[in-house]
Amino acid sequence: MNLEKILNLGRKVIPKPVFEFFQPAYHWMLAFLGAFLYGSPSKNMIIIGVTGTKGKTTTCDLIAQILNSFGYKTALVTTALVRIGDEEWKNEHKQTMLGRFKLQKFLSQADELKCRYAVVETSSEGILQYRHRFIDYDVAVFTNLFPEHIERHGGFENYRNAKVKLFEKLAKKDNGIGIYNLDDSDVNYFLEPGIKTKIGYTINNQRPTTINQELMESLQKIIEVKNIEQGLDGSKFSINGERFKTPLIGEFNVYNAVAAITVAISQGVPLNKIKPIISRAKQTPGRLEKVENEKGFTVIIDYAHEPFSLESVYKAAASYKAKPKSSMLCLLGAQGGGRDRWKRPKMGSIAAQYCDKIILTNEDPYDENPNQILDDIEEGVRAGFRNNPKKFATVNKIIDRKEAIQKAVSLAKKGDVVVLTGKGGETFMCIENNKKNLWDEKTVVEEVLNSFS
Repeated sequence: MNLEKILNLGRKVIPKPVFEFFQPAYHWMLAFLGAFLYGSPSKNMIIIGVTGTKGKTTTCDLIAQILNSFGYKTALVTTALVRIGDEEWKNEHKQTMLGRFKLQKFLSQADELKCRYAVVETSSEGILQYRHRFIDYDVAVFTNLFPEHIERHGGFENYRNAKVKLFEKLAKKDNGIGIYNLDDSDVNYFLEPGIKTKIGYTINNQRPTTINQELMESLQKIIEVKNIEQGLDGSKFSINGERFKTPLIGEFNVYNAVAAITVAISQGVPLNKIKPIISRAKQTPGRLEKVENEKGFTVIIDYAHEPFSLESVYKAAASYKAKPKSSMLCLLGAQGGGRDRWKRPKMGSIAAQYCDKIILTNEDPYDENPNQILDDIEEGVRAGFRNNPKKFATVNKIIDRKEAIQKAVSLAKKGDVVVLTGKGGETFMCIENNKKNLWDEKTVVEEVLNSFS
């Protein structure tokens, strides 16, 4: 049994009020011990932390792809993937940000293999539990901010403040670099910490009118993106006269790509060298990923588990409909039983707006009754269909996710689009009593597709 397991066992024995009082010290101690045992490996590399609500995983992946392809050996740890150089494997821990010991071990392995960079997806939960402590970050990236994990943090402001801590940490360094999405309405909070070098990016100059002018003047550089074009084969856009093309579709993926490009620029990678790398960028597994088939319809899987992400995926997926009368069939749930109940009806309402047929199913119910979760989403669907009551008949509730996928595929016709959200590239489904069932969405979809003649 490793040290972290022993400490977690003690956590179960200690009375809850006592533990909550000492919780900050507990998390700090774990972070300190992890760094101490592995020799603080982050000091030997350039550490890039990416935080925000949407796009963290893809942005991290693209940053690593650019730096690695340019010749800088790069390590990567995200919700979906772990990679050191060209060796890649799935993150099977079901943690956006690994635990203190696992994360330090990963950084130690990257250091031993002579990585110059490590890109770490840095979550608000990870920051709340001090997983970012004793990691020597050099670059911090802010992608965007939307309501998420509100119940866990006790409000949106606390959620935002947790993410800002990464930038406050970097402001204590003499040579820190901050990268900012200037089109986000909360960017002021992330610009406030006095990081030495600040670089912003904007798409079609969509900056909010509330942005603080003094904070804007603290930026050393602004990357402006113009002339965006979207198609089934990807996205095109221009930066400083250079025309970029990427196989990734959707405006949200343009933001992800531009964030990664901005990081690369901050590290001295020339724009003309980034261009060919972005043109052959690999899609992050489980992020708007097409499952190839010969059935005549398109199947897309995605991780989207909060309202804005879900809507972005639906907008992008709609472009795959073969003709106006083709249908979009949507399978969704609400990730994380026992938390963020507020978003369930919102996601149902969004599905009602974009989808022609809806199937509600399990994602990660944990100890909550999965039927209650689906009922909560259905309330939103019902509200969304209020002006079109006949459309409500197209909703199915199927607890078993594989059966739900079979239903979705059976309903699809040539030219349709089937969109499966909530699991993406995850490898487990979390159910009651802390049990985890192995789950691979893409493999299940392929099995279901092959079972239909």
